[in-house]
Amino acid sequence: MVELSNWSRMSQEDPAHSPAYVERFRRLAAEGVDLAGEARLVDALLPRGARVLDAGCGPGRVGAVLFDAGHEVVGVDADPVLVAAAEADHPGPRWLVGDLAELDLPEEFDGIVCAGNVMAFLAPSTRGEVLRRFRTHLRPDGRAAVGFGAGRGYPFEEFLADAEGAGLTPDVLLSTWDLRPYSPDADFLVAVLRRR
Repeated sequence: MVELSNWSRMSQEDPAHSPAYVERFRRLAAEGVDLAGEARLVDALLPRGARVLDAGCGPGRVGAVLFDAGHEVVGVDADPVLVAAAEADHPGPRWLVGDLAELDLPEEFDGIVCAGNVMAFLAPSTRGEVLRRFRTHLRPDGRAAVGFGAGRGYPFEEFLADAEGAGLTPDVLLSTWDLRPYSPDADFLVAVLRRR
């Protein structure tokens, strides 16, 4: 039995949590807020028509942009409310309900994107396993882009050690999805990882 993630715990404690998250991003999109920054970075890393895993896809905002850019996208999230919203709002990609700690898909991917603080929402006992599953699903020349904020219970140094332990090594460390260099005092980390 996989330990319950922090996201799942919040959703169980407040059944309105996931629907409110969906509506927040629908509202932001309707207001014209730029929600595609993560997707732009990942698109720049990949050849045209790449196979992409949107790990912790939520309501599909990142995977949808990558799909519209011509990539083959599979999105996975443990929250069925978020996956249902992705299916409703962004037809085209394949959206799946599943725990990233048990990820076992038949294909490998050219790229993996894990945005939206997903790593910080995981149960601490599953973080290393999720990173190992990323490595397993990544093609030998593929890359994974993982981003999350500081102060969320997963220090960046610990994440980078977990990634190395999972067989993933950084190509580039950034402090934003728009390519600002990483520094030790950054309040956000975007790690572009490759198989070691």
